[in-house]
Amino acid sequence: MYAIIETGGKQYKVAEGDIIRCDLLEIEPGSDVTFDRVVLAGGEREATIGTPTIAGATVTGTVLRQAKDKKILVFRYKPKKRVRKLNGHRQPFAEVKITKIALP
Repeated sequence: MYAIIETGGKQYKVAEGDIIRCDLLEIEPGSDVTFDRVVLAGGEREATIGTPTIAGATVTGTVLRQAKDKKILVFRYKPKKRVRKLNGHRQPFAEVKITKIALP
């Protein structure tokens, strides 16, 4: 069984046992998190599509860790004007292991 959940403005396809990286959650590592915005859920033959979400469907997971991703460099410049700006950015994320998909 799989599901498509929505969190942080993004959609993730998950199944039980998967580990996903989503935007930072304000939950301590080791605790459970419940995603209630399930857009689609399905098995091998049939799928349930929400309008826009499936009422009563939840996906439960455990937060494994919270960290920052690798640094990316953002370089802006204007040619022939001696204008240069270099910024670095590290996106915070949370790793979540999916433990249960529950449908109504």
